[in-house]
Amino acid sequence: MTAETDTTPSTGSCCSPTGSCHDGAADVRIEQADSVTTVYQVKGMTCGHCEGAVSEEISGIAGVTSVAAVASTGLVTVTSKAPLAEDAVRAAVDEAGYELLGPAA
Repeated sequence: MTAETDTTPSTGSCCSPTGSCHDGAADVRIEQADSVTTVYQVKGMTCGHCEGAVSEEISGIAGVTSVAAVASTGLVTVTSKAPLAEDAVRAAVDEAGYELLGPAA
């Protein structure tokens, strides 16, 4: 015995009417077994725009595979293929307009 259901065909994809799987930003990470994750404390982030600015600048450092910034805590989690020079992270955060306090305790 089988049951049939009446479904209305959707436009786009099965994920959303707009045809994308995500209507908002996605936090996509591809971590390798030999990756390094470091959490930094950044001063001055207050909103999503701040998070995006810091993430974009840090993402430009060679070897960085993911960045997740959280304005409410001031924490920025960076995953990279190898340990990063703190000076490079500091320069990226400075370029975004914020202050790197250093690795989180």
